[in-house]
Amino acid sequence: MKILVLNYGSSTVKFQLFDITEQKKEFLAKGLVEHPGIEEWMLTYYTKDKEKIIEIFEDTQVTTIVGDIIIKSLTDKKYGVISSKSEIEAVGHRVVHGGEFFSQSVIITNEVKQKIRECISFAPLHNPHNLRGIEHTEEVLPNVPQVAVFDTAFHTTMPSYAFIYALPFNYYKEYGIRRYGFHGTSHRYVSHRTAELMNQPIEKLKIITCHLGNGASVCAVKYGKSVDTSMGFTPLEGLVMGTRCGSIDPAIVLQIMARENISLHDMHTILNRQSGLLGISGISNDMREIIEEMKKGSNRAKLAFEVFTYTLRKYIGAYAAAMDGVDAISFTAGIGENAPLVREEVCKGLSFLGVKIDDVKNKSAIGVEKEISSDDSKIKVFCIPTNEELIIAIETFELVSKIRK
Repeated sequence: MKILVLNYGSSTVKFQLFDITEQKKEFLAKGLVEHPGIEEWMLTYYTKDKEKIIEIFEDTQVTTIVGDIIIKSLTDKKYGVISSKSEIEAVGHRVVHGGEFFSQSVIITNEVKQKIRECISFAPLHNPHNLRGIEHTEEVLPNVPQVAVFDTAFHTTMPSYAFIYALPFNYYKEYGIRRYGFHGTSHRYVSHRTAELMNQPIEKLKIITCHLGNGASVCAVKYGKSVDTSMGFTPLEGLVMGTRCGSIDPAIVLQIMARENISLHDMHTILNRQSGLLGISGISNDMREIIEEMKKGSNRAKLAFEVFTYTLRKYIGAYAAAMDGVDAISFTAGIGENAPLVREEVCKGLSFLGVKIDDVKNKSAIGVEKEISSDDSKIKVFCIPTNEELIIAIETFELVSKIRK
């Protein structure tokens, strides 16, 4: 079954095409469509056996991205991987927020779309674009089944004491204010892959997964289920991130708004776009640039690095306590997979848990799947590139296969 996976954002659309059967999981092509702020779209496209292709599309050429860019590229005579859009048998969508409506992936219906709309207030930066991708796909592939895979679904196994905030309870009952958690598809993939690498059933393991990119979160996975995670009601809570502040005293927000006489919109921008690594360093939200400037002697870059790694170490320690132990820690996503210095600094402070990493293994683990713990470490430590799109494709295959039986 050829399955197209779509991840619609505000100014980018990521896509991958897979050929999935019971016996194989084959990647065929992937790409990124970006709107660089001018009246055109830029496509970066790869297939499994051809070179990277970059193509520019004028705005006037594009009615829908999925039809006029993605399918056009996949069926291109020179670098396409399918002959016609009729070969696409199902489409899987990443949807950021499913609220308390969805604890698992679902076939998309009108009712499902309505529930996604109802969750827009929880994820106003994401859900509208996810929904737009679904509706565009309906236009271009009207008879092809679509599946929604929710970032929040993996975390619906959290116990109530982990997701309830200490606010008047009616805010939860009336407005759904609680911890939801995000990056669920990544945490699910990485925790299961960790168990496979350890050659042990996940139902017997306590694993801490660290998804570290421009957005970052940690998850406590106990016996295969999420029992706590650092992101909360929105993706703003938790770790220090590229431009997000992470967890802060909420009274700070009131203080800044009063002193600066700024609006809710401006405060939202400060917390989400001007804080985190960028806010502390004054240099960049990119950990690569932070490390480079730190090595050159920048004190603020060093402070940003230290705040980031210290906060992550605190969460790992807390989740080890929450699960009454930990068997493995896995790092993933852009920083987790490509910044050995971050992994080294975080693990230095975990010796009380018996964590020891091998310097040679750690430094060589850049964008590759590898165990980086030393032979005498009590806890296994891994670098594992995430593969959220593969999980979405597999979920889509399983659901669509069921309705065809």
